[in-house]
Amino acid sequence: MTVKKDDVARRAAAQHAVAEHLRLTAAGHTEEWVELFAPDAVLEFPYAPAGVPKQVAGRDALLAHMRGFPETFDVEFGDLVFHDTVDPSLVIVEFRSKGTALPTGKPYEQTCISVVRSDDNARITHYLDYWNPLVAIEALTPSEVPSDSDRGVTFGG
Repeated sequence: MTVKKDDVARRAAAQHAVAEHLRLTAAGHTEEWVELFAPDAVLEFPYAPAGVPKQVAGRDALLAHMRGFPETFDVEFGDLVFHDTVDPSLVIVEFRSKGTALPTGKPYEQTCISVVRSDDNARITHYLDYWNPLVAIEALTPSEVPSDSDRGVTFGG
């Protein structure tokens, strides 16, 4: 298989956009973060719990959805592993998050896999985010709440 020079550059740019997404999310820079996305981009959460939409579309909606994240989680992302794909605009990445749920002070540690598509300008067009909502629910639930109660999680607008 021959890899074209353009494909190498496009793959690197797409992977950089995903790494920047994680850096800006962790830093709480949502205004800067949303610029990584195409105007009609879609953020999708197949395992979203009650209170979190399964899909958010468009920059305004993305910004509204993520606006509360910096007040909800203090998190760092690391251990990024990018998996090469045939399509250089498709990024598959595994990573870990480690931090604290700010409302409760509880630890928040998550292992994620994301499948991300980008356009010719390396803007994210579709971000499919596989994360475990049970970890977020546990971290955001105060210790005094009984474990059998109906729990959900919100961090968006």
